[in-house]
Amino acid sequence: MTKSPSDTTALPGQPHVARRDGQLWVEGVPLAALAREHGTPLFVYSKQWMLDALAAYRRGFAGRDALVCYAMKANSSLGILHVFAQAGCGFDIVSGGELARALAAGAEPSKIIFSGVGKSRPEMRAALAAGIGCFNVESEEELDVLNEVALAHGARAKVSIRINPDVDPKTHPYISTGLKGNKFGIAHSRALHAYRHAAALPGLEVTGIDCHIGSQITEAAPYLDAMERVLDLVTAIEAAGIRLAHIDFGGGLGIDYNGDTPPAADDLWRQLLARLDARGFGDRKLIIEPGRSLVGNAGVCVTEVLFTKPGEEHNFCIVDAAMNDLPRPAMYQAFHRIEAVDAGGHGAPRRYDVVGPVCESGDWLGRDRELDVRAGDLLAVLSAGAYCMSMSSNYNTRNRAAEVLVSGERAALIRQRETVQDQLRSESVADPSAFR
Repeated sequence: MTKSPSDTTALPGQPHVARRDGQLWVEGVPLAALAREHGTPLFVYSKQWMLDALAAYRRGFAGRDALVCYAMKANSSLGILHVFAQAGCGFDIVSGGELARALAAGAEPSKIIFSGVGKSRPEMRAALAAGIGCFNVESEEELDVLNEVALAHGARAKVSIRINPDVDPKTHPYISTGLKGNKFGIAHSRALHAYRHAAALPGLEVTGIDCHIGSQITEAAPYLDAMERVLDLVTAIEAAGIRLAHIDFGGGLGIDYNGDTPPAADDLWRQLLARLDARGFGDRKLIIEPGRSLVGNAGVCVTEVLFTKPGEEHNFCIVDAAMNDLPRPAMYQAFHRIEAVDAGGHGAPRRYDVVGPVCESGDWLGRDRELDVRAGDLLAVLSAGAYCMSMSSNYNTRNRAAEVLVSGERAALIRQRETVQDQLRSESVADPSAFR
């Protein structure tokens, strides 16, 4: 246990990451101490931040029949999944591997929702055998394949059809999922036909309707627009004699990366529920699938400065974390705040591009950052809880980072740092005789 200093200032939008007497702490643990113990790059997560984020959703749903299914693609580490399983959450999965992870973390199978545009037959069979709660079906062909698999399994698969409402979420185009040009869901104009077809298939049990329009959404208006379009369909589908027991409104709520101002989860859902009640559907079970908003600002990546390097157009701060650890800047030109772990400094700050050691010009973590650093210092890349570790890779044969979960003044290692031996274990050199 480490005694907390008295001079404490929380970072904006991240109350569980604070500067205490010049040092960055997560909850009651100093980041520098964790880096000394576990090395860098290192992901550190605040358990309390995750539980507080979940509590905001539950306040918004007070008195309602609602299930929060954590969208585990945001961060699928077992230690993170276990936090949400223990809190009574369901899980939104998109692969057979995620199914296995959710079950290993203690998920209740009946609270698992299987989304995704390309479920294979083996994945469908595994999900049916596990007894998951529902498949979110994304194409008419998928309905037919799932029906065939379910009949062969001697079961009826519960299904919800994902609708593409053609609503602009006003986010990065790579993470927009609800426009008619996106690959996700069944077109709004085909929805009634798809539901009639599903209801006629003996291996399927139609239970709900699903909609998900994108990620890192920072306004309420796209959600309200999507809800209106979905409820129009619910009215038409039920007029055709097909009862929908639940409505799944997906996830996608954004977080504060750089002064972003998404609505608070409880405020957003009060608005949405008021609209739901006004349309006469307030009695339905509700399912939502938040991911980033439950884990994004809970995470910090600690990285060591290897070198500083002046250039003709840019100064470079070269660190030991890279695009394989934190892919969002390279993929989406995404912004992450970067702070010195020790604010003591060495002199006047300089403007740096913070870059990693991977042999790609796209390997950068931050552009034009004012930092007072030298080799050996530690930096904290903030808002790193979502779509970082889950998208990490072994590019350049780099080992994936270790992960630590902090709860109060205690910290637990939830992923050991990978080794080169771990990477090579499943590979082999072909026997020359194999080619004869």
